[in-house]
Parts: sequence; C-alpha cells; structure tokens
Amino acid sequence: MEAASNAIDLHRSAFVSDAHCDTLLDVLAGERHLGERSASGHIDLPRLHDGGVTAQVFAIWTPTARYTDATRHGIEAIDAFYQEIEANDDLRMALRVEDLDAAYADGAVAGILSLEGAEPLAGSLAILRTFYRLGVRLITLTWNFRNEAADGVKESISGGGLTHFGRALVEECNRLGIVLDVSHLAAAGVRDVLALSKQPVIASHSNAAGLYDHPRNLTDGQLQAIAKSGGAIGVTFVPAFLRPDKENASILDVLDHIDYIAKVVGVEHVMLGSDFDGLGDTPPAGLEDVSHLLGLTAGLLARGYSEEAVRAIIGLNFRRVFARVTALS
Repeated sequence: MEAASNAIDLHRSAFVSDAHCDTLLDVLAGERHLGERSASGHIDLPRLHDGGVTAQVFAIWTPTARYTDATRHGIEAIDAFYQEIEANDDLRMALRVEDLDAAYADGAVAGILSLEGAEPLAGSLAILRTFYRLGVRLITLTWNFRNEAADGVKESISGGGLTHFGRALVEECNRLGIVLDVSHLAAAGVRDVLALSKQPVIASHSNAAGLYDHPRNLTDGQLQAIAKSGGAIGVTFVPAFLRPDKENASILDVLDHIDYIAKVVGVEHVMLGSDFDGLGDTPPAGLEDVSHLLGLTAGLLARGYSEEAVRAIIGLNFRRVFARVTALS
C-alpha cells in the first residue's frame, strides 16, 4: 500500500507531459469535443486531468487525401483548437514555458500545437511563419512519405535526406523557436537535421530499434545523436512499435523501452510520446487511455528509478527542451 501511495503522491504533484497525440483530428471531424468525457478515443480534458497531464502536444496530421489542400486543412485544425480553448477554461494555448508553468499552477492543461508533416507549408517559409504566429511550436518534418522538406521512413529506399527547402526550414525553425521533431523521418533526414540544427531536437513518438527493430524506431546511434543535441526521445505506446506480436503489447513493454533508452542516453533524454488517438483501437494493456498514466509512474518506481528521475521522464525533460527552444522567440 505504501508503494502505491508514493506513486499516487508523486504523480499528482509532478509536471506531466505528452509529446504527441492525434486527438485534434477527431475534434476537427466533429466526432467529439475536448471538454466532454468520451467513451471513445483516448484523450479529452476530463481524462487528461485524471492522468495528471499539464502539457499535451496536439498534432495536426494531414491525411494523404488532403495533400492537395493541406494548408487549408492545417488552418481548419488550428481553428478547431481555438474553438476548444474558447469553450473550456481549463485548456490553454502554450507558446512559451511560462504558459506551461501557469497551467501547472492553475491545474489547467497547456495545449501545444504541432504540425505532423510539412505538407501544410507548401514549400513556403512564409507559411511556416504564419503557422508560427497562429501558435505552432513543434514540427515533425514528415509523416511516412516524401514531401517538400524530406523523405519519410517509407521512402527510405531513396536514401534521401533534407531537400533545399528542408534545410531552410530547419534554419528558420531554429530562428523562430520551433521544436524540431525527427519521428517519421528517413534515416538520412534524421542525420541531416541533427547535423544542421543548432537547437535541441526531439523524436516525439519513437522507440528503440535495439529492443525491437521496427522502421519507426531509432538506432542507438540516432538516440545518442538526439541526446547530444540536448533533446529527448518520446517513448510511444503504439503496439506495433513495442514488440513483434503487437496484440500482446502492455505497459511493461513501454517501461522496457524507457529502460533501454535511459541506459543508452541517460534518464534526462527520455520522455513520453503516447500517440494516443493515433495508435489504433487497441492500446497496450494498462495504458487504455491517458487517464492510466499513473501506471507508468508506479512502474518506474517499482523498477528502482528515483523520484527525480521519474519526474524527469514523465514531464520535465520535455519542459526543458520546450523552454530552451521557445526562449528564442
């Protein structure tokens, strides 16, 4: 009972962050609203509060069918997010670390907007700057395929890294204060971003290839390069990235990937990147939705992590990177 109580107390007092979810797609589609507890999906404001989350990254992913009007799709998704802020006093837009800290102090949720793929930019830095003014503070350069910036993991056979636009995009994100995310990038693109960026780089939702060699997972060398940049890796809950028999995935597998990455690069470079509402209909057992994040805190404590290390992994590592990069703006 004492161990359970310690985990609850630690989790409830901690700054908790999640570097990636796809919930905004459902909101944009009108399938549900963030302020209402839903029987479907994995994230809404009531369940974020249950899970103790202060900072949630909401990704704007462009379905391939929308590539021809990706910019419009991105703007409509941002508008849907603003409508949710207007409807819910406990949801805040986060542009800088001060916004995260204010939300934590008030018991609110700080929402961070991310572009998952550069398709909405249409090869234009002017559009990037406009999305920045609308609140975007993180960009995953590609999804799985090729765009104006780079090749995604499903184009790896090309050997392609950053394009000329992709290089200019990295430099402009550095200048503006937008966090760069290499999840989904082909290996050559990961290499190029890490070589070019002068700011910390993250992988918002990727796991360890050394534990399970999936194309979306990162090699030890990639993990070490991200850590060297001052960045962090968001261990993701996607069953297909956790183990080969994904139907048997559980919270234990998530803890195993945290363990592995922490041993390779240190606890200061591990964070959470659930991919809730984008990981399929069957989350890992024990992580059925965001309200179950306490299980990770309990699991880390049971594996011998110090309270300081647990606080870093479940929230403060992301806060550190966000604070450093957005301080430029």
